[in-house]
Amino acid sequence: MKIARVTGTVTASVKAAPLTGHKLLVTDVEDGAGNVLEPAVVAADTCGAGVGDLVMLVTGSAARLPAAVAGVPIDAAIVAVVDHVDIAGGPAKRTPTRRRNG
Repeated sequence: MKIARVTGTVTASVKAAPLTGHKLLVTDVEDGAGNVLEPAVVAADTCGAGVGDLVMLVTGSAARLPAAVAGVPIDAAIVAVVDHVDIAGGPAKRTPTRRRNG
C-alpha cells in the first residue's frame, strides 16, 4: 500500500464499459514527510475520498480486489481515507481532510 494525496478528479465520457459508474481521482503518492514521489496517479475510489484527502492506495493486481471494483480494468484503487500518520522518531503528521457527515 502507498500513501497518496487526492489532487483532482478525472472525467472520461468515453471509456471501457466496466469503468462506467466508478469515480476516478488523481492522486500524488507521498513519502512520510509529504514529499511527492509519484505525481498524477489515477485511481478508482472505493470509499468516498475527495480532493485534499490523504488516502491509502493499492496498486497492481491488488487494486482489483475490493468488491466495489472487482474485475474492473484498473491498476490503482483508493481503499481508505487516512486520519493520521505517526512516523517513528519524528513528529506526527496531521492530515487535514474534508469534513464528513456520520
